[in-house]
Amino acid sequence: MTQNTNTHFDLHITGFGFLNRIRKVQPSKGKPYWSVTVAALRGDESQKTYIDCSVVGTEAKALFDTHLSAIGENDVVTASFKLSDLYTDTFVYKKGPKQGQPGFSLKARLLQIRYLKVNGHVVFQAASQQNAPQQNAA
Repeated sequence: MTQNTNTHFDLHITGFGFLNRIRKVQPSKGKPYWSVTVAALRGDESQKTYIDCSVVGTEAKALFDTHLSAIGENDVVTASFKLSDLYTDTFVYKKGPKQGQPGFSLKARLLQIRYLKVNGHVVFQAASQQNAPQQNAA
């Protein structure tokens, strides 16, 4: 009898939303990496849930290098995405009206981009998405 034991469980989130604060992080030690804040749309009224993400998927990294490295502050980027390993990160506000108060942010790893639109122009669409019905793209 073979017994399967899981040492790692995956939590994957698929969705559609806006990509904000696209930036290449240059740590003092280690390799540079892409980071982005995903404004995931949810609900009937397109409410937004903000998730800070490190881009870890190989194809996603290549898309960031190719299409998103020159994104400006006023550019509108929407994407269909797959995230993993969602968790909360707590912190204390250091300045502003909430100074000294606790806060939290959602964090995850961006694994995959399935559809990417920049300023109303589709710049990438995964092969499996080409025949799928279109989502309402903002």
